[in-house]
Amino acid sequence: MSEIFVLALWIGLLFNAAPGAVFSESLRRGVRGGFGPAFAVQVGSLAGDAVWALLGLAGVGALFTVPVLRVPLTAGGCLLLAWLGLTALRDAVSPRTAPASTDAPANGGALAVGAAMSLGNPWNVVYWSGAAGAVSAVLGEDAGPASLAVFFAGFMTSSLAWCFVAAGLIALLRRALPPPGVRVLEAACGLALLVFAALLAARLLPGGS
Repeated sequence: MSEIFVLALWIGLLFNAAPGAVFSESLRRGVRGGFGPAFAVQVGSLAGDAVWALLGLAGVGALFTVPVLRVPLTAGGCLLLAWLGLTALRDAVSPRTAPASTDAPANGGALAVGAAMSLGNPWNVVYWSGAAGAVSAVLGEDAGPASLAVFFAGFMTSSLAWCFVAAGLIALLRRALPPPGVRVLEAACGLALLVFAALLAARLLPGGS
């Protein structure tokens, strides 16, 4: 079982460290509010990932390839990313007072946004549907519930550790940036979120994958 746990640690690190919409939103909020908001977005996304992981590992991920479920979720995710991107551009042009990193309501909102961003991307379940095959390849046999549970635990352990690392690095960057740099970075995050919204929307087109 130890090799499965180590494999899951590495896969979790690669999965979370890859630049994406969640990191862009974490960076946007973190350069304004510090460690707390950045960490909240990361943990919220991790909660959403856990839902997709459990569904994928349980073998019900195929349900979310059905258009009646996949299309509304994907469309909702696109709208959320577009709204966040436009909000970032607005705040870069007309900056508001940043909330303190210990502001519980602000961090709660960031937590909800992170979860919604993850849940709004049902394509994540495709990744998890293939995780059982990866575990089986390591074992050389069909993966049972215990093996999949170890894989899930390893992945979540690695992902939670990444939440601390990412938020910490963003907090350090915030301290180093002058106010104009914060606005430029916030605008860049807004543009990135709009690009991710467009890429997700492209999957709704015929032939999208």
